[in-house]
Amino acid sequence: MRLIEGSPAARILAFGGYQPAKVVTNDDIAASGVDTSDEWIRSRVGIASRRIAGPDESLADMAAAAGGKALAASGLSAADIDLVIVATCTPEAPIPNTAATVATRLGILAPGAYDLNAACAGFCYALATASDAVRAGTARHVLVIGAEKLSQWVDWTDRSTCIIFADGAGAAVVGPVTDPQAGPGIGPVVWGSDGGMADKIAIADRNSFIVQEGQAVFRWATTALHPVARKACELAGVDPTELAAFVPHQANLRIIEAIARKIGAPQARVADDIVHAGNTSSASIPLALSRMIERGEIGSGEAVLLLGFGAGISYAAQVITVP
Repeated sequence: MRLIEGSPAARILAFGGYQPAKVVTNDDIAASGVDTSDEWIRSRVGIASRRIAGPDESLADMAAAAGGKALAASGLSAADIDLVIVATCTPEAPIPNTAATVATRLGILAPGAYDLNAACAGFCYALATASDAVRAGTARHVLVIGAEKLSQWVDWTDRSTCIIFADGAGAAVVGPVTDPQAGPGIGPVVWGSDGGMADKIAIADRNSFIVQEGQAVFRWATTALHPVARKACELAGVDPTELAAFVPHQANLRIIEAIARKIGAPQARVADDIVHAGNTSSASIPLALSRMIERGEIGSGEAVLLLGFGAGISYAAQVITVP
C-alpha cells in the first residue's frame, strides 16, 4: 500500500464574497410591527442594516456567486479544483448537498463535494479540513464556501432573532504552499464544542424557527473564547501583537469588541462587518475578510486571526496569511 505525498503546508489563494441586493434597515423592521427601534437594535447588537435574499434566490445561488468570485481571483480554472466544501446550517433541504450543485454550476467536474455543518464556526472548520486535505495529498486545490440563507429560518415577529440574522456567502480557494521559505499560510486550528449548551441556539424541527438564549450565549462567548484565540496564535508562532487584523464571527458587535479587548492585540484592525451585513453565520468570516481586502484594510502577507463560534456549541480559531 502506498500513501500519496501531500504538501508541507497549505495557504489561501484568494477570497470572494456575495451579498443579496435587498437591504433591510432597523427602521424597516420596526415599521413591520416588531416592537423595536433603530436605537434599541444598535445599542444591543450593533447592527444598522442587513442583507436578505430574494424569494427566488437560493442558498446554492449565493454560494456559487461567492465561489465563482474566489475562483476567478485565484487565477485557477475550474479544472484545478478537486474538492468543494460548503459550510452551511441553512439549506432548503438536506438532500442533495449544496456543494455538488455549486460545483456543477461553476464547471468543476467530478470533485469531492460535501456540506459541513458547524453553524457559525463552519467556515473555520471547513478551512481547517481543506488545509488538512491539501497537506495529506487527498486534494490539491479546495474551494471552501460559507453560505447561509438564515432568513428562511427566522420568525420575523421574534425580536430576539429577526434583528440579527441575515443572508450571504463568502469563499476561499485553498492550495499548497509552493515556496518552502514562505511558511504555512493556514496555521493550526484550535477547535472544540460544548454540547451541553446546544439548546442555547437551535431549530427544534423542520417546522420551527431558529431560537436563541441571547444572554447565555453572550456570557459564554465573552468569557470562554479569548483563550481559544490566544492558543491559535501560540500554535501558529504568532504573537497577538503581530496580528494585522482580528476577524471573528460577526455575531454581535458587543461580543466582538469584548473578545478583541481580551486577546491583547490593540494594533489589530477588528472586523465589524456586522454593522451593515448582520449575522450571516458561516458566511460572516469570509465575507468580512473579502471586504477588508477589497478596501485595502489588510495587505498581502499579513497575519490575521480568525475565530468562529456559535450553535452547537462549536468554536474554532486559526491564524492565516492574507493572500
